[in-house]
Amino acid sequence: MTEDRTPKGALDRVLTVEVMRVTERAAVSAARLRGRGDERAADQAAVDAMRRELNRLAIEGIVVIGEGERDEAPMLYIGEAVGAGGQRVDIALDPLEGTTLCAKDMPNSLATLALASGGALLNAPDVYMEKIAVGPGYPDGIVDLDMPADEAVRRLAKAKGVDVHEISACILDRPRHADIIAAVRSTGAAVRLIGDGDIAGVIHTTNPIETGVDIYMGTGGAPEGVLASAALRCIGGQMQGRLILKTDEHKARAERMGIIDFDRVYSHEEMAKGDVYFSATGVTDGNMLQGVRFYPDHITTETIVMRSSTGTVRTIKAKHTDFSKFILD
Repeated sequence: MTEDRTPKGALDRVLTVEVMRVTERAAVSAARLRGRGDERAADQAAVDAMRRELNRLAIEGIVVIGEGERDEAPMLYIGEAVGAGGQRVDIALDPLEGTTLCAKDMPNSLATLALASGGALLNAPDVYMEKIAVGPGYPDGIVDLDMPADEAVRRLAKAKGVDVHEISACILDRPRHADIIAAVRSTGAAVRLIGDGDIAGVIHTTNPIETGVDIYMGTGGAPEGVLASAALRCIGGQMQGRLILKTDEHKARAERMGIIDFDRVYSHEEMAKGDVYFSATGVTDGNMLQGVRFYPDHITTETIVMRSSTGTVRTIKAKHTDFSKFILD
């Protein structure tokens, strides 16, 4: 008898391909509306496609990170059950990461999805989260969320063995980040400002040679933080996040999701535990993935699929000739 070496609670290997199909369908649907200036329509197209594909999977899935709470989103809302029945999984998703990027046909818009063993993903409310992230290869705790931005950059440069001028930080271009941007620039490090897409921003830290990004810092969406953590669990790196719960309403929502320590700093390993799959398909061209291409007789997509328990990272460029797969039922 062959010994079963599958880790307890591991996800079915077949899901490697299935999660890729889900993000492919969402990306193609959104890409049809690239550059049209209609963020809502592009997002809805991606949501419709992703929900349809999720309901075809042999899973019993619960959306823990989705399009919002039930009274805010008609589908793929937090708590929604999806799938055709099977293994119990948590689902975190952003059918169209960077809706503005897609609407303006700007770089780094993605369709993203993470699956994990049931109860393994942080069920975070749709609020802001403070974040800091670096790629793999550094000592644990090399950067810290409560560390001043200039100190974090200097420590990272020292650990990397380079002058601080060779470090580049990715930060969302928002007025709230003016002090962080100034602090980073005061060291001589470079700042790459992005308009949207902080999931991609975090993932970019894992391959600075290709992306030119060494560290991500700043405040962005908590759902995106959980999705980025799922990717880091698979590909390596470090990330910390802390929910920003300024109002009683925010705190009440957090409590409903089981969060009682409002000041807790979460590591990426606490936000995404167990066996995790992560898939992202390019909608528009970016540093990491090529966007969807439409040809008279086929469509091409490029997807990165990762699994935490094996450390496998696959980049798959697919050619699709069966257009019926991308037409709404």
